[in-house]
Amino acid sequence: MNDGVVEGDWEYRPLKLPPGVSRVSAAVQLSIQAEFAGWELSRVRLYADGTRKVLLRRKRPRAGVPGLMI
Repeated sequence: MNDGVVEGDWEYRPLKLPPGVSRVSAAVQLSIQAEFAGWELSRVRLYADGTRKVLLRRKRPRAGVPGLMI
């Protein structure tokens, strides 16, 4: 997997799925990323050889430590 890219309030992570990965298996992998890492699907490209190139995105966490609530 390639390194992510940060643009504005979003960070992006490209993901390449090989031709042998079924649509159901790809959906499960992406669902796991969404559930446990906060990623959402931004774009999917399906190539003639069956390879899928996926772009995931998520909101960047705010910098700094949140203030104490009293």
